[in-house]
Amino acid sequence: MKKTMLSLGVCLMMATVSFAQNTKGAGESAGQPATIVDKDAAEFKFDVEEYNFGTIKQGDIVNYDFTFSNSGKNALIITEAHGSCGCTVPVFPKDPIKKGEKQVIKVTFNSAGKMGMQDKTVTLTSNAKTATKVLHIKGTVEKADDKPADAK
Repeated sequence: MKKTMLSLGVCLMMATVSFAQNTKGAGESAGQPATIVDKDAAEFKFDVEEYNFGTIKQGDIVNYDFTFSNSGKNALIITEAHGSCGCTVPVFPKDPIKKGEKQVIKVTFNSAGKMGMQDKTVTLTSNAKTATKVLHIKGTVEKADDKPADAK
């Protein structure tokens, strides 16, 4: 009886291990086909993907234009752009961006209520080879002066 139970346990363990092996190829996940990358797909090429605004006073507003071009062959279409919080607001081109065309993502960061080191992100969703792109705007926010500028 012990040998039968031991044999059954070993068989069950071997079956579990063999079914747990992933036989899918690279780029595939269980139940989903591999993603085929279009060699002509649009692609972002940013001049800068991270902007450091340095040190500012609490309440200051920072604006930065992330310049990019479409380095792919097909038109680039940005479907969504959102900031990591309400203090970071992106404005993006809604029309398709042709091959080689330059455009900007305008980002506004409002430091009201923020203190210390800040690293805010803007996430872009598009039809590019890299469908999701993340831009960073960062720096340090210091406490604003309590005295009015004309006080001595």
